[in-house]
Amino acid sequence: MKRNVGSTDKIVRAIIAVVALVIAGFAGFSSALGIVLVIVAAIMVVTASSGYCPIWSATGINTVGEDGHRHGANAH
Repeated sequence: MKRNVGSTDKIVRAIIAVVALVIAGFAGFSSALGIVLVIVAAIMVVTASSGYCPIWSATGINTVGEDGHRHGANAH
């Protein structure tokens, strides 16, 4: 699996996960909406932490960069 989720994309996914969990809490975790939002949050966390999104892969989207490698001061 080639990484296709960049740093900004990861941050956005993390924010979406937190917001989804907060809304799920207000809606009730055992409600239909709560369950869907918990699943969305889990997907966002997994794709952000792994750096790979199968939907981005299927559509050809890559937010990592031109060559798929990290650049800048934190590049190893």
